[in-house]
Amino acid sequence: MSDWERNWTSGQLSSLFAGISPGEAKRDAASGTVIDGGASRREIFVRGDHDMNPDFYEPERTLVPAAVIVPLIERSEGFTLLLTRRTDHLHDHAGQVSFPGGRIDPGDLDQEDAALREFEEEVGVPRNHVSLIGRLDTYITRTGFEITPVVGLIKPPFPVNPDSFEVAEVFEVPLNFFLKPGSRQRHNREFEGRKRYYYAFPYQEYFIWGATAGMIVNLCDVLSHPETLNSERLKNS
Repeated sequence: MSDWERNWTSGQLSSLFAGISPGEAKRDAASGTVIDGGASRREIFVRGDHDMNPDFYEPERTLVPAAVIVPLIERSEGFTLLLTRRTDHLHDHAGQVSFPGGRIDPGDLDQEDAALREFEEEVGVPRNHVSLIGRLDTYITRTGFEITPVVGLIKPPFPVNPDSFEVAEVFEVPLNFFLKPGSRQRHNREFEGRKRYYYAFPYQEYFIWGATAGMIVNLCDVLSHPETLNSERLKNS
């Protein structure tokens, strides 16, 4: 059976992230690796917009810590990935598809706490409906954010009450769609006089691209190659 035809269970998904417990991961500043201090089945590395555009990476740049929730919904017909479409009037990333999330506030205990807070503020899903199972790789954006993607399992029913100022729409995409051959695309466009590359997942009327697509690519790597992930350490030299 191909990965994109698999009928995932919550136990299988949780086992893929075993070894790094929510709230316990620590960063090794020298290597860029996030470690949990013990033997772990999954090391966390640093990815970002610079993966396909190396000149985007600025080693001395001060990054803004942020966190997003990667919500996996346990539907009877199979797991789905919950996403939002941002409202058209927002200053940043207007109309784009994204994971719920944002900057880490001073009052947040850690990245997990920030992701759960943002999920409740943006989508209206209380944190007690979310079972956190781990993290994806840290993702650095061209705009200077250091994003921690926190993965959570959610079993329906659960309330959805989106913030109408920030969120135009909440929708779900079958998880196996992202694993299906041909779903992942590589696009480019002109930016500041140079050709820039990015991942994209066109789905129905939605165009999922940029950092969100990059994090989904990471998720697909975890699901498809749990023992030999195609991640590389960020070199700070």
